[in-house]
Amino acid sequence: MWYSKSKEEVLQELQVNATTGLTSEEAKSRLEQYGANKLKGKPKKGLIFLFFAQMKDMLIYVLLGAAIVTLAIGEFMDTIIIVAVVLLNALIGVIQENKAEKAIEALQQMTTPKTLVRRDGEVKEIQSEDIVPGDIVILDAGRFISADLRLLESANLQIEESALTGESVPSDKNAADIHTDPKMPIGDKSNMAFMSTLVTYGRGEGIAVGTAMNTEMGKIAKILDDDHKELTPLQKKLEELGKTLGYIAIGICLLIFVVALIQKRDLFEMLLTAISLAVAAIPEGLPAIVAIVLALGVTRMSKINAIVKKLPAVETLGSVNIICSDKTGTLTQNKMSVVKHYTSPEPNHDEPPVDLIKAMVLCSDATFEHGKGTGDPTEIALIIFGDKNNLTKRSLDAEFKRVSEKPFDSDRKLMSTLNEIPTGYRVYTKGAIDQILQISTSAFVDGEVVPLTEEMKAQYVTASEDMSADALRVLGAAYKDTDRIIDPDEMEQNLTVLGFVGMIDPPRLEVKDSIHEAKVAGITSVMITGDHKNTAFAIAKELGIANSIKQCMTGAEIDNLSEDEFSRQINDYRVFARVSPEHKVKIIKALKAQGNIVSMTGDGVNDAPSLKFADIGVAMGITGTDVSKGASDMILTDDNFSTIVHAIREGRNIYLNIRKAVIFLLSCNLGEVIAVLVSILFFWPIPLLPTQILWVNLVTDTLPAIALGVDPGEKDVMKKKPRDPNESFFAKGAGIRAIIGGILIGSTTLIAFYLGLHEYGYSLGSNNISEDALTYARTMAFVVLASSQLFYSLSMRSATKFIFQVGLFTNKYLIGAIIVGLILQFGVITIPFLATAFKVQNLSFADWGLVIGLGLVPLIVNEIIKVFTRDNDNKDA
Repeated sequence: MWYSKSKEEVLQELQVNATTGLTSEEAKSRLEQYGANKLKGKPKKGLIFLFFAQMKDMLIYVLLGAAIVTLAIGEFMDTIIIVAVVLLNALIGVIQENKAEKAIEALQQMTTPKTLVRRDGEVKEIQSEDIVPGDIVILDAGRFISADLRLLESANLQIEESALTGESVPSDKNAADIHTDPKMPIGDKSNMAFMSTLVTYGRGEGIAVGTAMNTEMGKIAKILDDDHKELTPLQKKLEELGKTLGYIAIGICLLIFVVALIQKRDLFEMLLTAISLAVAAIPEGLPAIVAIVLALGVTRMSKINAIVKKLPAVETLGSVNIICSDKTGTLTQNKMSVVKHYTSPEPNHDEPPVDLIKAMVLCSDATFEHGKGTGDPTEIALIIFGDKNNLTKRSLDAEFKRVSEKPFDSDRKLMSTLNEIPTGYRVYTKGAIDQILQISTSAFVDGEVVPLTEEMKAQYVTASEDMSADALRVLGAAYKDTDRIIDPDEMEQNLTVLGFVGMIDPPRLEVKDSIHEAKVAGITSVMITGDHKNTAFAIAKELGIANSIKQCMTGAEIDNLSEDEFSRQINDYRVFARVSPEHKVKIIKALKAQGNIVSMTGDGVNDAPSLKFADIGVAMGITGTDVSKGASDMILTDDNFSTIVHAIREGRNIYLNIRKAVIFLLSCNLGEVIAVLVSILFFWPIPLLPTQILWVNLVTDTLPAIALGVDPGEKDVMKKKPRDPNESFFAKGAGIRAIIGGILIGSTTLIAFYLGLHEYGYSLGSNNISEDALTYARTMAFVVLASSQLFYSLSMRSATKFIFQVGLFTNKYLIGAIIVGLILQFGVITIPFLATAFKVQNLSFADWGLVIGLGLVPLIVNEIIKVFTRDNDNKDA
């Protein structure tokens, strides 16, 4: 019962010094002793489980039914082939699902929360699963707590414990409390912090007393292993399409049966034909291929520093037409440095402003040691400014101990601390200069405290505006002395202004090009910042976001407009300055009301509502709090605006690639259906046997479709307007392309079948065709069907560009898939036991040339069709 022990007892029991923390060696040995700080979940699904899960499919049942029929009529080779196809299909499914799962697991690993701990006397950021009992954990607003802690220090600390208690109102914490009741409820343990809860306000330190399954969360461990898999809108559409095709296939099978009865055909043969046609009609590889393309696409995005947390975001990215971005760190380099300071109307520029620096450093929570900083970049810059003037954070903290504080709040735009001084106590406040001036009554000028007149206020404002116009971020400081420890609410009253500093945060060099690229792609970039209007506009102008101060609006101006007025005017503005988190939600609402698809970046605790409200919430990987990461759809590991634009490009390509793969699959399947159905309706012999159709599907459905799914994409994808989210999957001629492809593939297959019969002196309508002639003709149809599908995949890479414009060898996977497919097809024809199994025979050299030539026809015809369709498509784009 750690909550009933004093801080000293806990430290002694866990053998750790609070000021230095554990040593690296001790942490390592404790990690071996206690294990990783991870909750045990359900055992992972094994490969055998995944294998049998593939069998739960209507198609598989149809195929197994076909296997039983072939067994019953003594066609043992067909039985073996069908069972082999079922097993191979399941195996491919397992491999793809396993691959997709591993990709998602790797991404989840990247997004696990990190924790600040004190080890070897320094504050370090470590993976949460590396926390061990005895670690000194540093807590700040917006951070998830990754272990059960006995608090050692607390300053206005509030923790939201709804994950454990169900109570959404944050609990006040006090490290000094000691509780003796052995049955005390979790929610009342004010000196404890628990795993999976969230710091919403204040600051604190605690010692890890329980990790992994030895935590309160470990006892209930039910939050793990949520089996819910979110399907993307596209996957849902394709699932519906699969069902529709299934019903169509059943209809076709019944039609064939009726025709067979009328034509007095062999019912067993027709039953197999009907089954094979059902399999041909449904692209069985479709769900697995879409899943693997999404997983591979998401993995590829993680390599460009964009971690997608929710798969539907990949699709939404292609429709984004507005990117709302924070300024600091996203559009700028987040390398703050103090370049100017102002202490009074007659500044002495040679002397460093010691009192101003002291206030800035003492009123900061960041650290900077051995060239490495942790915490807010603005505060790190202030600490470096102090270091340069021999006023280090460590020495000042030791001399002027902090006894209380009022944490930063984005509504107040201020932070205050109460520190001990030789004569009593001193409040230090830092924050926005306009806020500082509002709560101050005097100023520190040339070593003296003088009343703060309206004239002086105006001089401070003018000087700060001059800095803002130079794109500097302005931060003011003030103080007041007191003889007692005062309440945080009394701190920010009747202060004495010390002055302010101007900090530069240069724009990121690559962002200007990205903003231009986004503009060409029909995407508007909007800057949202807490900074002054002038500072914001100076950077927005430099980056090409805005070209007139009239395109800037402040939070105060937003408040003066009604929701309707704001919605009507929103499209005229590109910069929103001095905004609070509530304003961000208003901005997004107004943009969405105008029919825009909005992406929004955020990093703070209070940004969660706007991230959730945006179509794509983007959190910052470096400066972002765990709360913002939790609420987002995507995380930028480099906090860079350019990454959002790259992610949009990637998202557009992934969607197009899925469309290519699906249209390709549907064209192939339609070609098979046409070849068989036309033959039945015209009383012709069946050009393809069920086993041959299954083989073609296996070769052509998976390899080229996956290769199309990872196509490098079109270079001019960012020269087109964003996709309408309500647009049909078959829009812009995609459906017509599938039909044309199907007709071309089906027709060439029938032509090959006719030519094969013709060589033996038969026509399609002849009676009593010899087995040899039928086998030869079917072999030709079989090879043409497979080769035409393989070659046709090349044409699917672009709806408007010719193969050589796209680059014949730019998708090496596709070339590989075609070569492998052709080799396998050649093997089936020439290897004797396979030829016997598939009821085919080797072709003459001339006929090999003929079937390959016919196989190229759909590709060539489709390339010619592009000449006529590309003009229309260019108009659409």
